[in-house]
Amino acid sequence: MTIEDMLGENFLAFLLLALGASLVVGNGLALLRPRQDPVSGELQRAPLGRSLIQITIGAVASVWALATIAT
Repeated sequence: MTIEDMLGENFLAFLLLALGASLVVGNGLALLRPRQDPVSGELQRAPLGRSLIQITIGAVASVWALATIAT
């Protein structure tokens, strides 16, 4: 049994949902819990603008994937 047999024609929608959700969760956590003791040369806090753009892109991708799976 292959992955495509299990997921059917919604395989790409599930991949898009996973990618979008990981963008939202990963960047959201990076904003909520910045590093306590960064190594020299690393940022102490994630850039706000870039993180918000990635959260928005991830949310749009997740909603789009959920709409595709639901139909």
